[in-house]
Amino acid sequence: MTKTFVDLPRTAERGLRGFVEDVDDRLSGSEDNYEVVEDVLVDLNGDRKTYETYKSGGTVSNIERARVQNYNPRNATLESEYYAEKDDDAFAESKPLQWLWRQFDNTPMADNVAFGLEFRRMLAGHLFDECGDDCRFFKGITMTYGHNISVGDNTVVHDHVHLDDRGELTIGNQVSISDGVHVYTHSHDIVDQTKVTNYRTEISDNVRLTYDSVVHAGARVGENAMVGSRSIVRNDVPAHHIAVGTPAESVRIKPGWESVAAPLEDANVNRQEERRIEYDLDIDEDERFDEFQRTLSPPDD
Repeated sequence: MTKTFVDLPRTAERGLRGFVEDVDDRLSGSEDNYEVVEDVLVDLNGDRKTYETYKSGGTVSNIERARVQNYNPRNATLESEYYAEKDDDAFAESKPLQWLWRQFDNTPMADNVAFGLEFRRMLAGHLFDECGDDCRFFKGITMTYGHNISVGDNTVVHDHVHLDDRGELTIGNQVSISDGVHVYTHSHDIVDQTKVTNYRTEISDNVRLTYDSVVHAGARVGENAMVGSRSIVRNDVPAHHIAVGTPAESVRIKPGWESVAAPLEDANVNRQEERRIEYDLDIDEDERFDEFQRTLSPPDD
């Protein structure tokens, strides 16, 4: 036993649950989620008086105006908003939810573990494609869109994890993702950096991704496998294997699972191409831009 149960005082628990349930109900209702998020962020930041003065046409300073305008997700952009292949309709729905997730984490209340876990669990139910029961999401988690993520039951994602879902990301049941882990679903061409390929990345049931490890796009980490600290997964990790290193390789099978695990010599296979996600860019040629402006033709051509 590594943890114990901790309860908030009854009055604090009632206030926490009341607030989370109110936001949940509003996000589930007929209100515009952009307006719901704006309103929630105003109150989370204790800025109601300045906000009402601004909305009524009263005098506010430039910094106050910029601050209260920033509560509305329509007045902000996210990095993923610039990705040409995104599903515009899906992004329009997920953007305010992702904005609320990120901005909540910037408030002092996010450091209250009980409050933060409850709030993010509720929000994940609206933001993710699927989110199972009893999941725990800690502070500083970032994602590309959110709407291409599926998470099973009783999974925990710790501090400062990046869940890239430019492609598709599936995370199973009882998964543990440690601090600083990065899981990717897209990659860039090594010559033309603006050329992006998206993949489906799979983290199976009971997997443990330990501190600061990286899972590259299109990889699959099999059931009950473990990835060592600061390892970089490029190839599939078979079920029940322990993979370590850069690049990560299977070095042993978990004790007791030898009879049901693939032998070590059958590991370290790259199946990325089996999980490629094709897409067409529905934009005009003159709308595309190369942010790097590099010379792409090698001297030997």
